Amino acid sequence: MTGTETGALGAGPAPQPRQDARPAPPVRQHTGRTPRRGGPRFTAPARRTALVALIVLTVLVGAGTWALYGSSWFRADRVAVAGNSALTTGQIERAAAVPLGGPLLSVDTGAVRGRLLAALPRIGRVEVGRSWPHTITVRITERTAAAVLRSGARFTEVDRDGVRFATVDRAPAGVPVLRLEPDRAGAAASLRQFGTTRLLQAAIAVAGDLPDVLRGRATAIRVRSYDGITVELSGGREVVWGSAEDGALKAAALTALMKVQPHADHFDVSAPTAPAASHG
Repeated sequence: MTGTETGALGAGPAPQPRQDARPAPPVRQHTGRTPRRGGPRFTAPARRTALVALIVLTVLVGAGTWALYGSSWFRADRVAVAGNSALTTGQIERAAAVPLGGPLLSVDTGAVRGRLLAALPRIGRVEVGRSWPHTITVRITERTAAAVLRSGARFTEVDRDGVRFATVDRAPAGVPVLRLEPDRAGAAASLRQFGTTRLLQAAIAVAGDLPDVLRGRATAIRVRSYDGITVELSGGREVVWGSAEDGALKAAALTALMKVQPHADHFDVSAPTAPAASHG
């Protein structure tokens, strides 16, 4: 071997690079920007726009509140009444006692409704509302008499629900008068068993169940016993109604019977499934 070869052999194999060596991370260059943290950041123009919008909204809310409560633009100046017939507008306005001159929005419409129902029993239903810019509206539905009760020289009006709502000097035209006439031993027994109040309630129920064909033609409702109620009609005719039960069936039976027997003067619907009519 030559000296050169001996030196090569003595030096051994050349070292190889390691396989698991990791590449060095890239060097980041500084750009002068601050990295974002948390969420989006508003720029100065965006902040100014939001501030202006908030100021405008505050001004609008304040102006609206002043207009509704502080200005004269939306004051409650008048009351408009509709739906009344027997009751006068003055009666309704006095009972309503609407506080005028203040903000329309401040009027307690529920309290106005309560005062009307408490003071005027003739009112069956009432709606109270606001009509901008200055009016409180009152729309009522009056009760109508289904019958009247004689109270000495006067008459008490009763609606179909049995509510006594007014006392008048004269019985309204076409409204039957309720008469309690216990003229038999059986009637006296009914009075003892059911009492006057319950018998009158039965008569009021009959008055409410009378069909439209008898509207304005019933002059009186006689109560001789609980199941002995008779309806007197104009022209001397009458309807034997029986008890107050099955009122709707009896009304339908009477309507049909009067169509097929228009000239009869005595009708019996106490058994509505077997109604009868006769003459004389």
